[in-house]
Amino acid sequence: MSALESSVVTKVVLAAYGFSENASVRRFGNGHINGTYLIEEQQKRIILQQINRQIFPNTEALISNALAIEHHLLTKQQQGEYQLQVLRQQPSCDGDYLIGDNQDLRALQFIDGGRSIEVVENPEQAFAAAFTFGQFAKALSDFDASKLYSVIPNFHNLSMRFAQLEQAIAEDAVGRLAACQSLVAECLSAKDLADELQSCTAKLPVRVCHNDTKINNMLYSDAQQAGIAAIDLDTCMPGYWLFDFGDMVRTCCSPEPEDSLRPELVVIRPEIFKALAQGYLQGLGDGITEAEKQSLLLGAKVMCLMIGVRFLTDYLNGDCYFAVHRPHHNLQRAENQLRLYRDLLRQQSTLQAMLK
Repeated sequence: MSALESSVVTKVVLAAYGFSENASVRRFGNGHINGTYLIEEQQKRIILQQINRQIFPNTEALISNALAIEHHLLTKQQQGEYQLQVLRQQPSCDGDYLIGDNQDLRALQFIDGGRSIEVVENPEQAFAAAFTFGQFAKALSDFDASKLYSVIPNFHNLSMRFAQLEQAIAEDAVGRLAACQSLVAECLSAKDLADELQSCTAKLPVRVCHNDTKINNMLYSDAQQAGIAAIDLDTCMPGYWLFDFGDMVRTCCSPEPEDSLRPELVVIRPEIFKALAQGYLQGLGDGITEAEKQSLLLGAKVMCLMIGVRFLTDYLNGDCYFAVHRPHHNLQRAENQLRLYRDLLRQQSTLQAMLK
């Protein structure tokens, strides 16, 4: 156990979940928000997370959401209406779902038999991810989304993101505006998309949304050649399915990572888009309305543009929010997102036809 791990996973924490001080503790996964650890001893395994209170200040609301979703999905599972495994909170030996001096430590039951995929290699993987998230969404389609706390208010508020960009431009806090004028102009020229989004969502039902539908938030079984669980449910909030589909497109369709240094290779792969569309619609089945189906491509455009705007805003502000590992890291991320947005516009008619 490293010094960092021992400072989080103390003997007291281990004992709280019934482990001895000899239990194996190691970092787990590659999430950027919460600190995540795998604790093992004999046949017992749990995932322990230190919740990032800067992102999730109300940990009680986060746990309340998770337990409500867990209960609903378990009921669906028992009724034979949900075939995936359910990510479950693990209470301490005293029955507490949050422990620690700051009430920021929680445990999850370990789901065996699956692995995370980091980069979409083929349409089959894309289909599996989208089908998994589609099944997850359909199972929650009769859950009253208003019962969930908005743990990150205005998470997908595009108008607010543009306002934040304009403030960053006006302040130019670290003198970076001159280096990215063309990208700033391109973002601002797309402001009408916020109005289009507002007009569209006014006609859509509010749904329970996962809000972080990256492929590594699906557990994949090589034996079954399918997804077995949707994980990382911390951002589940009321919203619109177009956001979940859009984030799948944003994170799955490019053959390059989000911060690629080969921007010329950052494109929307139509075969991956088609697999995502087929998987998501098949997973949702008859649970999706025609208006929602027609909104999905807009969701892809919104998510690519919005994350690009957020990266650019953070770059102008001096890299205060997203972790950076090299100079101009957020600027490069922003450029890559705008490249995806441009490619969605270029292929728009072809991609829309795939959603029918």
